[in-house]
Amino acid sequence: MATIYRLNSRGEGVKAIQRALNLIPDGIFGKLTEEAVMTYQRENGLTVDGIVGPATLAKLLPKAVTSAFSVKKSKRTITDIVIHCTASGSNQDYTADDIRRMHLKRGFADIGYHYVVRLDGTIEPGRDIDKVGAHVGGHNAHSIGIVYVGGLGANGKGKDTRTENQKNALLNLLLMLRGLYPKAKISGHRDFSPDLNHNGIVEPFEWIKECPCFDAKHEYRMV
Repeated sequence: MATIYRLNSRGEGVKAIQRALNLIPDGIFGKLTEEAVMTYQRENGLTVDGIVGPATLAKLLPKAVTSAFSVKKSKRTITDIVIHCTASGSNQDYTADDIRRMHLKRGFADIGYHYVVRLDGTIEPGRDIDKVGAHVGGHNAHSIGIVYVGGLGANGKGKDTRTENQKNALLNLLLMLRGLYPKAKISGHRDFSPDLNHNGIVEPFEWIKECPCFDAKHEYRMV
C-alpha cells in the first residue's frame, strides 16, 4: 500500500514534507502542515485535501532532494527498475562496500546492484550504471537494480522493514530515475518469478523469493 501522510502522522517522512514546504521540521503533521499542504496542492493543480499521497509526493518531495546525490543516465537501454532487499534484520545496516565484498566472495565481478538505500535513507552508488548488473536473472541487460537494507522481521521471515527515511529515499531515487527513463517499469524482484499457472498474474505461491517484501509494483504505480 502506498505511503500516505495526513493529520497526526509523525516521523522522518513528515519532516521531509515540512522541509519541502519551508516549515519547521518537527515531524508532526499538525494543522499548520495540513494548511500548507492544501495551499501547495491548490497552487499545483492537485486535489486539495490536505493529504500527502502519491500524487502530491511526486511533486513535493523532489524539492527536498539535495545535491548530495544525483543520478546519471545509463548508456544502456533501460526497460525495468527492480527493487530488492538485502534479506537482513531491521537493525543490521550495510554499506555498498559491505555488499560489494559479499558479492565478490560469491564470485560476482562487482556488487550486483546499482544503488543501495541504507537504514538512515542514505543512497549509495553500487555498480556503475553503464554496466549490466547481477540482480535479476534473465533481465539484467536492460534493468537497474536498487536494494534497500532490511527485509527480515525479528522471526527471520520476510517483512517490509523500511524506515521512513528509506521510504522517502526510495521514492526520491525512483522519481529521479523516472525522469531519465519515463517508460521503464518499476517492479519488485518477486514480480519476475515465473507465472506457473499462466494466468497472467505472478501470485504469492509462485514467488521464487519474497524480496523486496512489499508490493513495489503497486506502491510506485503512480511514480
